[in-house]
Amino acid sequence: MSVVFFAIAAILVISGGVGVVAARNIVYAALSLLIAMVGTAGIFLIGLAEFLALVQLLIYGGAVVIVILFSLMLTRIQEFEFLTANKHWPIALIVAMCLLGLLIISILIEDSTTTTMGSTNITELGLSLFKDWAIPFELASLVLLIALIGAVVVVRTDNEEDR
Repeated sequence: MSVVFFAIAAILVISGGVGVVAARNIVYAALSLLIAMVGTAGIFLIGLAEFLALVQLLIYGGAVVIVILFSLMLTRIQEFEFLTANKHWPIALIVAMCLLGLLIISILIEDSTTTTMGSTNITELGLSLFKDWAIPFELASLVLLIALIGAVVVVRTDNEEDR
């Protein structure tokens, strides 16, 4: 049964990744990124990593996609009028294919061993995060808040100069 869930999660991750790359609209790319993040959280759940799945959904799936959409709302569309397709895509395709080949070779060469999975005590992990790692989490949120305020100030200043 877990193979079926893994297949569903893998399809979500792959289709979301292809959607991010293939989307011509940045909003659709952000939604495809959200689909890929949900699939990744599903893979974490299959591996009994509930905390990582929760972090994947909350931090990456929620916050990062919202920041992308919020920054899109703050960007003036006139800056993208003359944006064309990148002429270096054949080089990027060659590099991507080489990396895929390297990944496939490393999977085939590496001797995979199976381990027994055990669950993590979420209560202990939560207490450790809020007890020992509270200050780094608060500093990270402060940095994100300062970046958001800076983006608003830059946009507001530019708009007032245009008047």
